[in-house]
Amino acid sequence: MIERYDRRGVAFVRLVHGPVNALDLELVEAITETFRELDSTDYRAIVFTGAGRAFSAGVDLWRIVDGGPDYVERYLAALIDSFEAVFFTGKPVVAALNGHAIAGGCILASGCDYRIMAAGRIGVPELLVGVPFPMSALEILVHAVGPMRARGLALTGGTHEPADAHQLGLIDEVADAAQLEDQALAIAVRLADTAPADTFRQTKQQLRLGVAERLARHRAEQDPQTLRLWQAKASDGTIRSYMVRTVTRR
Repeated sequence: MIERYDRRGVAFVRLVHGPVNALDLELVEAITETFRELDSTDYRAIVFTGAGRAFSAGVDLWRIVDGGPDYVERYLAALIDSFEAVFFTGKPVVAALNGHAIAGGCILASGCDYRIMAAGRIGVPELLVGVPFPMSALEILVHAVGPMRARGLALTGGTHEPADAHQLGLIDEVADAAQLEDQALAIAVRLADTAPADTFRQTKQQLRLGVAERLARHRAEQDPQTLRLWQAKASDGTIRSYMVRTVTRR
């Protein structure tokens, strides 16, 4: 489900979960556990990547429609935890996007400090699916690309190839597939060498302070509303209709 290995003191975290690394309950729980553990280790930095043709194509929506309200409730809380585990990690985190980074995959990438993309498409089509964003997902997207671009990306639901994604600020750099991991490693090492680890962590915490404060103020109201809508769209056929129109069931 997740492979880990070490290069030059940098932890590589690779999603290896089916053809497109769809985010089901088990995978998002594993992401949270992995990043929380790595944040307290001596690794200098983290590179976050995927296997196959996708970094992650987003939420496993078939599990959502088949799992019922209890699964949706447990899943959504775990998904939010995974977004925040990546975003609030104090070490430098570089996303090496080997392929598609869609919906939740885009949010996980946006939570990283630097994003390199070699192939595929990236974007946030949640509204096309018929479900709202968790508050933390929108906050992370705004932090990554700014409020105006986040608004356009969220409301249109479009996905973008690497060159266009670079123009939009969704990624920082386009890479050849053969060089993707080497480039990500070089950037991770460079970020780790920028300052002492505790100084980097404090600076990163300060950069994310606004997100943390808004979540603390508003999530008690927003998260239950989001959950109710996800449960409703899972049961009334909205999500299933989207999947039937757009995705072949695996």
